[in-house]
Amino acid sequence: MTQRRDPTRPRLVRRPVDGVLLLDKPVGLSSNDALMRAKRLFNAKKAGHTGTLDPLASGLLPLCFGEATKFSQDLLDADKTYDATLKLGVRTTTGDAEGDVLQIRPVTCDRAALDAALIAFRGPIMQVPPMYSALKRDGKPLYAYARAGHTLEREARAVTIHALECITCALDGAASVTIRVTCSKGTYIRVLAEDIGEALGCGAHLTMLRRTGVGALTLNDAVTLDELSDVDEPRRLAYLQPIDALLSTFAPVELDAEMARRFTHGQRLRLGNEPNVGDDVRVRVYDADGRRLLGLGRWQCGVLLPERLIAPRS
Repeated sequence: MTQRRDPTRPRLVRRPVDGVLLLDKPVGLSSNDALMRAKRLFNAKKAGHTGTLDPLASGLLPLCFGEATKFSQDLLDADKTYDATLKLGVRTTTGDAEGDVLQIRPVTCDRAALDAALIAFRGPIMQVPPMYSALKRDGKPLYAYARAGHTLEREARAVTIHALECITCALDGAASVTIRVTCSKGTYIRVLAEDIGEALGCGAHLTMLRRTGVGALTLNDAVTLDELSDVDEPRRLAYLQPIDALLSTFAPVELDAEMARRFTHGQRLRLGNEPNVGDDVRVRVYDADGRRLLGLGRWQCGVLLPERLIAPRS
């Protein structure tokens, strides 16, 4: 039965909000739930996140508001950095602490064996996506098949582990290891944990996952939902980063008033050589003062091609 809105209550009017919020997502909350809470706190018309964190995971979840949502794909494609704790000697159905125990084995490896195992996982590797994932087969997510007791064949996919190191190691008693990993998009840390466990001959599952970096963004400037809730509106808005926080890895290009007008109308601009800008690269484009971001373009042989434009606020 559909619940009708009370006509005596004023309708909430969402407002245009532009910017990037670096949210420190708590454990136990889905990325979408965290997004909806932040969107309500800012009373924002439009918002989206830049890559899902499982409810078990915490850490950096960049949220895009308004015009910033046009650039969220750049963070979806960016490398990610995580701290992850592995429980050695225990395999679970899901590869993490939420699953049922499948197997318990003794842990007989030492630190030298662990270091050797980590070396083997650095660089390009192949990963088989887990059954408990949102990847779809015939329109249905794999986790739906898994929950129904079905296991499907999955093709291994190429990912890259750019950096992998051991932060803490306790191989006796609790037998847990905490690693720090920087990886390409599409990497499953649960699968990495399981594969490291198999390489050590004892199996493993993930008990803690915290994302500390997305591209050039880090947890240093992140804020929690509780912190946002406890401040007034001006201080809350002050937590928003400018849109170009998403684009810091791209070289800047400034345009005079006429060229800026033509760029914002989607016109190709022949500008000649630009210092410190390579060829066939993406650039962030500003007005002549370098203050107002106009959008993202591609620089090709002295020609600037508009890609994504910032809509002006009236």
